[in-house]
Amino acid sequence: MKKTWVLLLIGLAAVGCRRASEDLYTIGVCQVNDAPTLNAVREGFVKALEDRGFRDGENISLLFRNANGDIQVMQKIAREFVMEKVDMIVPLSTPSLQAALHATQTIPIVFSSIANPYLAGAGRSATDHLPTVTGVSSQGPIGESLDFIRRLLPDIQTLGTLWTPSELNSEYYLNLARDAARRNGLTIIAVPVRKTSEVLIAAQELVNRDIDVIYQISDNTTNASFEALSRVADENGIPLFGGFLLSTEEGAAAALGWDFFDMGYQAGQIALRVKAGESPGAIPIEYMSEVRLHLNLAAAARQGLTFPESVIEQADRVLRTDRRAASVSRLD
Repeated sequence: MKKTWVLLLIGLAAVGCRRASEDLYTIGVCQVNDAPTLNAVREGFVKALEDRGFRDGENISLLFRNANGDIQVMQKIAREFVMEKVDMIVPLSTPSLQAALHATQTIPIVFSSIANPYLAGAGRSATDHLPTVTGVSSQGPIGESLDFIRRLLPDIQTLGTLWTPSELNSEYYLNLARDAARRNGLTIIAVPVRKTSEVLIAAQELVNRDIDVIYQISDNTTNASFEALSRVADENGIPLFGGFLLSTEEGAAAALGWDFFDMGYQAGQIALRVKAGESPGAIPIEYMSEVRLHLNLAAAARQGLTFPESVIEQADRVLRTDRRAASVSRLD
């Protein structure tokens, strides 16, 4: 009899714990894969919550889901969030936002790392968007990047890039890059990839297409396998420019872009406003504004590129060595 009462008490305690957890405000955070940009956004988002005193499992519940590159899994994750009755969905990446928009029209959505939220279905403009949706766009400084490459290498004619046809954001960036290339008198050669395992072979095909440099637009597929692209650039002595800052840690010689941790932090601040009762529809979609320049001198040397001192001095971060040449040092 005593044993029966003990088991009953344990069972009641377990039920109480589940109910306490269910009482917490719950945010479902989803990303399409393990791209370094998305991981940085997620970390920034969590830090914004923690800086305001919200910690997972204590006074808020965070559900993290990763589709590992599978769009059908991404759609399933979004539907599961709806079934689990989360209070907010935070999609990181365009496929994640698309899945969330298809799964619900009532749960608040605060997105981040979305190149063009309007193409994904979030609305028409920063102030004219769905009443349940807001967030932070990651639209990159593509024009400035190509201007920088042109100033640095005035004699080049052809740029190469990989792109992912299944990603709206990738096609969008490719079109922006083509427009910017035309303004600079350059031609872009683009090779498509379907999944991360194809990046290495596609990169090898790209360097056989008589290109002068590689400017890799940012998308979730190529970002997740950027190091394979950098290996090909090194082996062929072709300068590699990245479309996101963290690409310099993966072997790009240079990159202009946003700090994705800051982007996630900015989205976290918006999420806190929604949690406090503000309507997402009344919060304008935000954009990043501080373009930063990162350089990797070791990668540049392997790729046959030398930066003028004036460029090194203006950089926000300089890697003088990297993972292939031992330790990394910084110059701020």
